[in-house]
Parts: sequence; structure tokens; C-alpha cells
Amino acid sequence: MNLRVKAWHLPPRLLTGAYFINSGLAKRGADEATAGQYHGFASGTYPFLGKMDAKRFTSLLSAAEVAIGVGLVLPVVPAWLAGGALTAFAAGTLGLYLRTPGMREDGSLRPTQQGVPLAKDAWMVGIGLALMIDEATSRGRS
Repeated sequence: MNLRVKAWHLPPRLLTGAYFINSGLAKRGADEATAGQYHGFASGTYPFLGKMDAKRFTSLLSAAEVAIGVGLVLPVVPAWLAGGALTAFAAGTLGLYLRTPGMREDGSLRPTQQGVPLAKDAWMVGIGLALMIDEATSRGRS
């Protein structure tokens, strides 16, 4: 296993990882009202989540964000794995952006003011894909 980290991986991994860790820790121990908001927003787009308890959902969301953040920050986690986790999570939040009314201007992909916090997740999809693509294309060259 190659544990060397490419220099260009460090800025996106460290900055995005720190963002995820902070976001996940901020959700830890959320009160009922806050958990209900997170759960309601997510289950409005992904109805299968509606069966889950709001506090449990928020606890799992928090744990997932912290785990992804730690995976990005720790160089022993391969880029393809860290990038894959980031891509999957960010794609889910982009689904919220694309499917939730009021997040985009009518007939457009342009975000409304309410949609900007989710629209930025497109960058995280890009970072995750770049990490995965780089690792996949450089395997034969190392």
C-alpha cells in the first residue's frame, strides 16, 4: 500500500476535512428542535428517512460528517476512499439542492439565497471526484 500523499491533495483534503469535522461536531448533541429541522429537510427530499427518529438521524449525520472529515485529514486513508466518501455525501446534499423547492431559481440551476449553502456542495463533489480520478489514473504510473 502506498502511503505517500501527493502535495496537491493536501489543501483540499485538509480544508474540506476540517469543514466536515466542524460541521459534524456542531450537530453532535443537537436538541429536539434542531434535530427535527435537519430530519425534516432531509426526509422531504429522501422520504425513506422519514421512518427514522429525528435525533437518531442527526446523530448518524453527525457521525458520518466526522468520519468523512477524519478520513480526509488522515493521510493514511487512501485518496480513492476519502474521495469516494466525500463524493457520495456531497452528491446526497446536491440532491437536496436539486429536488427541494425554493433552492433554485425557476427553470434554472442558479441558486436562490436559500440554495447557496447547498449549491456549494458541487465543489465537494469535484474535490472527491478529483481525488478518486487522480488515484485511479496514477496507479499504473507509480
